[in-house]
Amino acid sequence: MENLDVSRTLTTLADLLEIQGANPFRIRAYRNAINTINSLSRSLSSMVEAGEDLTEMPDIGTSVATHIVELIQTGRISRLDEVSAEIPVTLVDLVRLDGVGPKKAKKLFEALKIETVADLEAQLDAGTVQALAGFGVKSAAKIRRSIEDHKKHTGRFQIHEAEKLIAGVLEHMASAPGVEAIDVAGSLRRRKDTIGDVDILARCEGDGTPVVDHFVAFSGAARVEGAGPTKGSIVLHSGLQVDLRVIPSRSYGAALQYFSGSKEHNVVIRTRAVRLGLRVNEWGVFRVPEDADPATLGKEDGERLAGDTEEGVYATLGLAWVPPVLRENRGEVEAAATGAMPALVSLEDIRGDLQMHSTWSDGTSSVEEMALACRSLGYTYMAVTDHSQAMAMVQGLTPERARAQWAEIAEVRERVDGIDILLSAEVDILKDGSLDMPDEILEELDLVVISVHSFMDLDKRTMTERVLKAMTHPTVDILAHPTGRRINRREPFDMDVESVLEAAADLGVAVELNANPNRLDLNDVHVHRAKELGVPVVISTDAHSPRGLLDMRFGVDQARRGWLEPGDVLNAKSVADFRIWLDRRA
Repeated sequence: MENLDVSRTLTTLADLLEIQGANPFRIRAYRNAINTINSLSRSLSSMVEAGEDLTEMPDIGTSVATHIVELIQTGRISRLDEVSAEIPVTLVDLVRLDGVGPKKAKKLFEALKIETVADLEAQLDAGTVQALAGFGVKSAAKIRRSIEDHKKHTGRFQIHEAEKLIAGVLEHMASAPGVEAIDVAGSLRRRKDTIGDVDILARCEGDGTPVVDHFVAFSGAARVEGAGPTKGSIVLHSGLQVDLRVIPSRSYGAALQYFSGSKEHNVVIRTRAVRLGLRVNEWGVFRVPEDADPATLGKEDGERLAGDTEEGVYATLGLAWVPPVLRENRGEVEAAATGAMPALVSLEDIRGDLQMHSTWSDGTSSVEEMALACRSLGYTYMAVTDHSQAMAMVQGLTPERARAQWAEIAEVRERVDGIDILLSAEVDILKDGSLDMPDEILEELDLVVISVHSFMDLDKRTMTERVLKAMTHPTVDILAHPTGRRINRREPFDMDVESVLEAAADLGVAVELNANPNRLDLNDVHVHRAKELGVPVVISTDAHSPRGLLDMRFGVDQARRGWLEPGDVLNAKSVADFRIWLDRRA
């Protein structure tokens, strides 16, 4: 059982307890323990097997440790069974809908016997939810939109979840007999923001049956979907399906290309091969006689021209190697044919992080701790962007508290050398498009980051005008997480992104690619459009702790999917060049 399976189960227990109205301190203890589990680099299963004391870890108390051991050893938590006997476990799906919290979920269950999302949808159709005290027409409309979003994302895993879930499988396959290499293919290799299933390739000569047998014996498999001489399929406890294919060396590159490309990319590749009189499949690139009947050709019939490497497959078709992140049929094949492939930005190009939070708002670490963490990553500049006062629930900064924070930053600058700490804030865009800080504060900031956190259900025209108005403020530097999406939780708000990007180009405002894997906002398509318009993109983590700074790699992957090169990324500039950009309006 993977750590993510454990944290998901404990999250379900905490959610059910919150619906039940249990002690909030106990619920918070569960949430803190879940955060610890999500940050672990070691496997809880291996720790339990070794008999280690789990309570030695931060925020893991005796009862939570007992739950973890029970879950890993039996696959169940008796406390969860007890709670779910009183409250249906399916109510947690309701809590995760936008507009339905624990109290409302409990009310829906008690008043209308609603247990599932399907039940809720049926009652919305019947009009009973709207008539319930505390709901109403607007609330019902919001919930209905959230249900539609929920349907879209059912069965999809966020990229960081898929990585964690597949880690145990890859570790298990490292000891498979006769395997010379293991590679992840499919949408996970292309670094898509959500993953439906995971494809794994194993390079092995001869009979692949022992490899498949080893694969399907993985202890984290909930069930085996299929097993044969060259392929197998399992479903993990989380519901993630993992498919294995065993490939000989002579075809490994062709298989890696075939199973990594999107369907659209592979159609273009196969069409190009046909025009060249060739045939390409997962076994290689072949030249076949002109009079051959395609219906009678075996998988490896014809003169083999390539197949052992991906580079050889592309080269045989007259193409440069296409990075997996670009294999979406968005012009990459044409670029590969003409020598116009972009030199994509890499994690090593990033010089600073321009959105993060400290204990001055909803972060868990001090300014100094964040500065030291940034410096340890090799950054030469950073911006502490605590929330502005409209975010009162997270202690957003008033003008007075902002000045007090500046005093602390001045002290940290004296103690921590080697990194430039910018005065900044994440300033809310209010409903009318004005900014949530007075001009005298904004004018003293080194960097002004703006974003929307409220009234996300405005119509498209109103939301677009709101954001455009905010961007025209002369102090604004960066529009953060521009569409407000929360992957698998909340759809982007309705906004004309094209108009916003065009305005950013005209106004000299950068747009953020938020690297938090729950956001990845802007998405890859919008990032590509920003590049076309010449809008600088900032890849920021929105970190609330030093660990959150490590999410930068997810943002870089998204930037690469959007074709960004180092010159397109504002925080790939040196500190001197970045300071020049900040002075662009002087």
